[in-house]
Amino acid sequence: MNNGSWIIVIMSSIKAYIKWIVLGVTLFFIIATFKNHWQAVTEIKINSQGWLLLLLALTVTLFAHIWSAIVWIKILQLFKQSCQYQWGLKIYLVTNIYKYLPGNVGHFYARISAISKQGASLSIASLSVLLEPLLMAAAALLIALLSHSIGLIETTKNLNILFLQCFLLISVLVGIHPFVINRVIHFIKKEKNQDRENIYLQQYPGIILLEEIVFLLLRSSGFILALMAFVSITLQQIPMIVSAFSFAWLLGLVIPGAPGGLVVFEATIIGLLETSSLPIEVVLTTIAIFRIISILAEVIGAGLGYFGLNR
Repeated sequence: MNNGSWIIVIMSSIKAYIKWIVLGVTLFFIIATFKNHWQAVTEIKINSQGWLLLLLALTVTLFAHIWSAIVWIKILQLFKQSCQYQWGLKIYLVTNIYKYLPGNVGHFYARISAISKQGASLSIASLSVLLEPLLMAAAALLIALLSHSIGLIETTKNLNILFLQCFLLISVLVGIHPFVINRVIHFIKKEKNQDRENIYLQQYPGIILLEEIVFLLLRSSGFILALMAFVSITLQQIPMIVSAFSFAWLLGLVIPGAPGGLVVFEATIIGLLETSSLPIEVVLTTIAIFRIISILAEVIGAGLGYFGLNR
């Protein structure tokens, strides 16, 4: 085994250990928090209005996934891939639950495979699929940084980390420019000795970025509706909750951990909301129920995609 192979093996091992360390630490934090407030949590009751709000939260969360599928179809269209909405909705919604498979990338692999079978090159299929989480991360980071700058939430007290967040946002916004993406495609095709005269991305995906922000607003609205099932929310609290949700969702997306941001999202939003005026026992209950709502919405979406659009 050469030096390069050894490096790959060592890096893979380190990544695996980091993933389990992050998962262990965040899980310990969540368990400890639940333990300290368990009695108060068990005393929370749900009335008929609360169940209606939870049902509404499920509906909004499901619509958020459908909206995300529509945005993904528009990303494919940016790459000049002919994609019918029925096909795109089916592929996205069905593969959405593949993220819970070991490795956390099953949904990406399935979508790349589906696009390739439609006649697209592997490079176009891969870039069109990878562009979606990049835009999602940029949208969440944009919301988090704006919220931090106006004092809605405090994502960090470390100026170096804050600078890193700004650098990452700028890097993503520059990296999704057609000038950069088309040259990546050009390089890949050159390496594979394929035709490299075509320009695949004609415009900056700024509208798509705004639509990813709408996706996050829909997801956070589902969380707020679930929260309202247990406690009254004022209009002044909504921007803070949206900001905290967006930042927690971002960390759940980018930090190695359990599939679907499980545990990382929960630990982050607990840390951000425990200093707010919201009762911690209500926050804990909402987080647990909202995770169930999120998974249920993805399962329903997959069912709609497979049975409702499988014609």
